[in-house]
Amino acid sequence: MRIQEPEKGSNPRVLKISPELFMMLNNLPKSNDKVFEQRTTAALQMSLFRFKRKAAFKLQNPRLLQITFHTLRHWKDTMEYHKTKDPYHVKKVLGHQGMKSTELYINIEQAVFEEDENEEFIIKIAETRDEIKALLEVGFKYICEKEDLMYFRKRK
Repeated sequence: MRIQEPEKGSNPRVLKISPELFMMLNNLPKSNDKVFEQRTTAALQMSLFRFKRKAAFKLQNPRLLQITFHTLRHWKDTMEYHKTKDPYHVKKVLGHQGMKSTELYINIEQAVFEEDENEEFIIKIAETRDEIKALLEVGFKYICEKEDLMYFRKRK
C-alpha cells in the first residue's frame, strides 16, 4: 500500500499488507485504479463516528465513542513496536523524519506492557530446533540460553 500524501510533513512510504487484506481491498467496487478516493477529513471522521456509535450501542460500551483515527494510529504503532522491538522499523512505518516522535510509541509500549514482579509465567526448556519452533508458535518468548538449553516463558 502506498501512502503518497502523508499528513504533517511525514515521509511518503510503501507499507506491506497481507495477501488477505490485498484480496479484500481488490474486491471493493472502485471507479479507477485507486482503492480509496480522496475524501475530506470531515467525511472520514463522520464515517468513523457512525461506526463508533453503532459499535458502542451494540456492545454497550460508551468508551468506544472516544476512539479517533489518531487513537487507532497510536494503537497500531505501539503494537508494532511491541512485536518488533525495533524503533527504526516503527519510524519507517510511521514515516517519521526523526526518532523523537517515534519515542512516544516506545514509551506507551513500556507503560502498557510493563512486567509485574508478581506476574506468573509458564516456563519451558527447548533443546532442538523443532521444540524451539513449537514454543514460539504458541506464544512463548525466548529468555536465555544456559548449558545448551534454551529457556522460554509465557504469561499464565
